[in-house]
Amino acid sequence: MSETTDAPDAPSASEVNPPVVTPVRVVIGLCLFAPFVAMLWVGSYAKTDPTFIGIPFFYWYQMAWVLISTALTMIAYQLWQRDQRARKADRSEASQNGGASA
Repeated sequence: MSETTDAPDAPSASEVNPPVVTPVRVVIGLCLFAPFVAMLWVGSYAKTDPTFIGIPFFYWYQMAWVLISTALTMIAYQLWQRDQRARKADRSEASQNGGASA
């Protein structure tokens, strides 16, 4: 049987395709997942006390999460855009270097 081996200077699979799960993408996922957990865990906010300017906790907690969700979605979007720009730059740099990473 003959064995086929790659040339020693051939880029490995991780150099060609960057990993799909990165720390930035984990943070993005957490930013998008947190509001769902907060709203689906009804037992944590199904009460009337403490009140905020006369509004029961049940209502102002949900309204606060509308604002928090907006901020988290904006953060996730900004992180995603930065990640995509970095990946695009890495791809163009790799193509300019003939496929080898710097």
